[in-house]
Amino acid sequence: MSTKRSSHELKMYRQSLRKNMTPEEKKLWYRLNRRQVDGFRFRRQHPIASRFILDFYCPEAGIGIEVDGSIHNFQKDQDRNRQKVIESMGIRLLRFTNEEIEDNIEEVINTIRKELIGKRRWK
Repeated sequence: MSTKRSSHELKMYRQSLRKNMTPEEKKLWYRLNRRQVDGFRFRRQHPIASRFILDFYCPEAGIGIEVDGSIHNFQKDQDRNRQKVIESMGIRLLRFTNEEIEDNIEEVINTIRKELIGKRRWK
């Protein structure tokens, strides 16, 4: 999402996204939830600057995760621009396709784990 919304609209939209997660988002959330990846806490459907909603975000490490379904095949320029803006805010954005999550969740978790190494902003 990349439209500026009121805080109430944003909250309602986030709640809707949480209730309607894709199977791949659910599968990844199952692995990220409850500090299962090296003790880092992730949030799901987290707003950034009232403009974007990240599928998953770890504020402690400054890492966002996006799960890309087939729609992203048709919006590559938009995704690239969105990523530039998000990364200009100091957030490292990782992207995984539905297929990567479905076919090899362990590799996805290992990639996330590698990105988390040495990224703890506070203790």
